[in-house]
Amino acid sequence: MEFALSEEQVLLQDSVAKFLESVSDIDQVRAALGGGGDGDIWQGLNELGANAALVPEEYDGMGLSLLDAALIQEMLGRFVTPAPFAANVMATTALAASGTEEQKQKWLPKIADGSARFGIAVSERTGAREGADVAEQDGKLSGKAMFVTGFEGATDFIVADNNGKLYMVSADASGLKKFDLPTIDKTRPVGELKFDDVAAEHLPTENEPGKAADKVIAAGRILAAADSLGASQRMIEKAVDYAKERKQFNRIIGSFQAVKHMCAEMAAELEPCRSLVWYAAHAFDTVPEEAEVMACHAKSHLSEVGQFVARTSTEVHGGVGFTDLMGLHFWFKRIGLNRQLYGGPERVRQEVARLQGWAAE
Repeated sequence: MEFALSEEQVLLQDSVAKFLESVSDIDQVRAALGGGGDGDIWQGLNELGANAALVPEEYDGMGLSLLDAALIQEMLGRFVTPAPFAANVMATTALAASGTEEQKQKWLPKIADGSARFGIAVSERTGAREGADVAEQDGKLSGKAMFVTGFEGATDFIVADNNGKLYMVSADASGLKKFDLPTIDKTRPVGELKFDDVAAEHLPTENEPGKAADKVIAAGRILAAADSLGASQRMIEKAVDYAKERKQFNRIIGSFQAVKHMCAEMAAELEPCRSLVWYAAHAFDTVPEEAEVMACHAKSHLSEVGQFVARTSTEVHGGVGFTDLMGLHFWFKRIGLNRQLYGGPERVRQEVARLQGWAAE
């Protein structure tokens, strides 16, 4: 049995990394966030075939697995890339699992060629907020959805109602109001949607109520964990590089035992997470009975380890780690948002306990 990435997967990740090195260094990220937009990055990822990754071949896609998507997302986290890749992957998951044949033929090729950009409004299913819910009546949606991912530039939205049923809504639909929802992470804008009898296209499913949305959420949790994995790895590397250069008392700070221990502990905490994320993504496609459980484990554990790495790496840098000069805050904040997306670690652990029969419903 093979427990490593295939040659094709290694090549895929290396290709994405080389592309991002040229378009998503920290100065280019600053420029994009300063009003330059993500157009060049989005177009380049599309030319690489990132948007087509999970789209089945019969719909002009590449027919890859969620593990392949997680490898791409890991690199996006590593380079704090401002691109809504994860949202389109979640939309592909929703359509492939729950869409009619007509819906698949209409939308999946558009996702594959990059002409459709989806936002994902499922957060109320992972943490209800007062006044935020979505109800359907006679094919129209009313209510409010918060923390919509892939918000900026979205042409359409995948929306979950109170019962976990999925719908597609056009970004310019009558009665739909969109608002920016500021978070600490400026590389991935999220938003709020308000529905007032908004026409919606249902994604029918034969699964029990809520299962369609739960599958999309599981994919999102795995991708958030992969993103934190990439961001955390980069923060460790930046801390080690800084420790090799910075001098205090005429000595490289990396020679101090306390600093060595900090760097070693970060590496020891993060390395086992890699196989956890890989298996969670693998299980999503090949071991469906374990998919939700493993997604919860990966998301909750990476949330905690990522927070530890973000804090410790910043401490290694000392005071300069808090400045924009180093840019360390981009990774720090990205990990922070990943921790809360699709459920914080406490809630996700409670959910996985219920899934395994260890806690009451």
